[in-house]
Amino acid sequence: MTETERPRHLRTFARRLATSQEAGLVMVLALVTLGLTLFAGSHLDRSAGAMVNDFWNSHTLIQTATDASFFAIMAVGATVVIISGGIDLSVGSIYALAGVTMALVLRAAGPMAPVPTVLLGLVVCTGVGLICGLINGGLVVGLRVHPFIITLGTMWMLRGVAFVASRAESILTPESLTGFAKAPLGLGGGLYPVPMLAMILAAVAGSVYLTRTVMGRHVFAFGGNLEASRFAGLPLQRIQIGVFAVSGLTAGIAAFLGAAFYGSASSGDAQGYELYVIAAAVVGGASLVGGKGSALGATLGALLIVLFRQSIRTLHLDQNYEWIVIGGAIIVAVVVDQWSARVTARRLSRTGEPARAATAGTG
Repeated sequence: MTETERPRHLRTFARRLATSQEAGLVMVLALVTLGLTLFAGSHLDRSAGAMVNDFWNSHTLIQTATDASFFAIMAVGATVVIISGGIDLSVGSIYALAGVTMALVLRAAGPMAPVPTVLLGLVVCTGVGLICGLINGGLVVGLRVHPFIITLGTMWMLRGVAFVASRAESILTPESLTGFAKAPLGLGGGLYPVPMLAMILAAVAGSVYLTRTVMGRHVFAFGGNLEASRFAGLPLQRIQIGVFAVSGLTAGIAAFLGAAFYGSASSGDAQGYELYVIAAAVVGGASLVGGKGSALGATLGALLIVLFRQSIRTLHLDQNYEWIVIGGAIIVAVVVDQWSARVTARRLSRTGEPARAATAGTG
């Protein structure tokens, strides 16, 4: 690259960055954070002997990231499904079944388990999540039924299996798991950054998968234009099964972290998480018609939703408004996405007219 080309490439990169969906989400997150910091008030920290902002402090910020981490990780996998043009309503039930199965296996293994407890728990959770995702994908492909119907059915079935297996009990997990999930990593003071770090790693891994691998490009192609993908010879069934496998895998990872962090697992865990996961993906820029979305956007969407929830608590508003806010955020995100798509289509049609005219003139 020559010296004259480098500034032009930098300007192009900066323009793309500024106009990206993620840049808009970062700006909204910054504004919400600023508003909460200004209106949250403050309290006296007796240990430090100083006034501390009720929101802008290390405990509240890490706790907010922790609250977001469990369904943000699932939102990364669900975004892969949405990009392919599908939807997965069973992620919360996969979370519950994976957590319950892990707790039962660890209780049966006891302290004499042949492998470390943390490793065994992670393998069980991710294995159950992956199997459930493969079942979802296999049913969608084999029965040729819309993913909404298949995952709606498995949502009830998988939670029912978790309910029967656990006998509706809350099963405690070993202390070694809690020690892993609540490791202070040198921060101290009751700060537990492991779920937040796992969320960041999931966002990075999801971004690499979608943008830097052949499989990720196939997912975008599948969701963007199914007929073109078929004529291009892409393995459509394998792609569709694969996206549900990724969604199940991320649900299993989230279940491992959640059960370890809270010290127990039950069949009622992650109930209603489907709304949060889909909302995070849509608010993060994923299009429900397929072909558009990002792992980073899903993570930022999850953080934004948790900030909305946190604002209701911090400003001492009625918590019943939480569902109204999340539902409104989904509607606004979809409307903005459709408006942006129409504007882009009009811009492309206008830029295409001179080229067509020039082509006609030379003929």
